[in-house]
Amino acid sequence: MIKRVRKAIFPVGGLGTRFLPATKSMPKEMLPVVDKPLIQYAVEEAKAAGIEEFIFVTGRGKQAIEDHFDYSYELEETLRTRGKNDLLAQARDVVLGAGAIFYTRQQEPLGLGHAVWCARALARDEPVAVLLADDLILSRKPVLAQMVEDYDRVGGNLVAVMEVPREHVSRYGILHPGAERGRMVEVKGLVEKPKVADAPSNLAVIGRYILQPEIFAHLELKQKGAGGEIQLTDGMARMIGHGPFHGHRFEGTRFDCGDKVGFLEATIAFALDREDIREGLKRRLGALLLDGSK
Repeated sequence: MIKRVRKAIFPVGGLGTRFLPATKSMPKEMLPVVDKPLIQYAVEEAKAAGIEEFIFVTGRGKQAIEDHFDYSYELEETLRTRGKNDLLAQARDVVLGAGAIFYTRQQEPLGLGHAVWCARALARDEPVAVLLADDLILSRKPVLAQMVEDYDRVGGNLVAVMEVPREHVSRYGILHPGAERGRMVEVKGLVEKPKVADAPSNLAVIGRYILQPEIFAHLELKQKGAGGEIQLTDGMARMIGHGPFHGHRFEGTRFDCGDKVGFLEATIAFALDREDIREGLKRRLGALLLDGSK
């Protein structure tokens, strides 16, 4: 029997040094794309996929994330008094229900695998989704919902994948792919950040995962991998051959919001996808580009 995916882990303990000085006093996950912080996009994607419990693996200085998903009584009362009911609805829409949201700390920056392992007691013996807020994906159907559809058919472990330029494989976990069926590709092997000459393909794992609870036992070994960190990819690789394991070629456009150019690209793309600001932005961008060409 395939267990339903009810829980999601959000590793949000990183320092965000590539966005200093903005992230000196503000979590990188709270950086806004148009008018929503990165972490809200990830949470909304999880909700759309049927996730019921939201587990945040935080670190020092992440209080703003907790506040964002809680009630803000002073703000709400001000909006109510002023009759701004549409904004009041938006503010309340962000709040996650009592008993549905959990926080635990990653006390040392030991890698993504370690961050996921920190959530083991909250995940218990259920399959979990893992979402990295830095990977923002613009799609008609949320990517995790796409993945859950495949998971409900085949079970096991599932990771979102996309082709990347061959020269960029050293930035990602890379698949050794097997047989393909529709959007799914069999995972025969995984290697974290290989050299170009050693990469088994250019099919890269992107920050969306559905993993069986056995992942925690493998991460418990705390074996260091690429970069001297405990890598999630290494833990996943140990589960290959012990049950179904597939890559999911998702439909959508992925933006690397851990990179300044990628973050700006995402902001423009998501703004152009909004009917309320699309035309105004086009005019402003056109004027800026015209000025820049002079």
